[in-house]
Amino acid sequence: MNQLRSLNIEHVSLAELIQQEISRGSPLGQTIERAIRQESLLSDETILALVRRWFWARKPDAGFALAGFPATLLQAKVFDEWLEARDENLHGAFAASGSTEPLVDHYRTLGLLIEDEAFLAA
Repeated sequence: MNQLRSLNIEHVSLAELIQQEISRGSPLGQTIERAIRQESLLSDETILALVRRWFWARKPDAGFALAGFPATLLQAKVFDEWLEARDENLHGAFAASGSTEPLVDHYRTLGLLIEDEAFLAA
């Protein structure tokens, strides 16, 4: 993370976005808090609504690194559409242990996948 800061790249954590939204007490934050209390997984729709707010509020072409998003193929495809709408590109996607195979395959097909071993060697 310190390397990201030195490159002036914003680090965005899905967990932090979730906490911020709950703290705001917004309807979305209340939905998220309810799901967490019920130990339910957050739906793609809920996660996309949360990340959408951050994505469209940021300065275009500002560098960023996302942690915890996208976590599903649907989230990745929607995120691809957002990037395309702003004429922006990803430069890489790290695959953590336990990533779903369709998501990993999506980024591998696009030539953006950076797998654990490559990341650790850097």
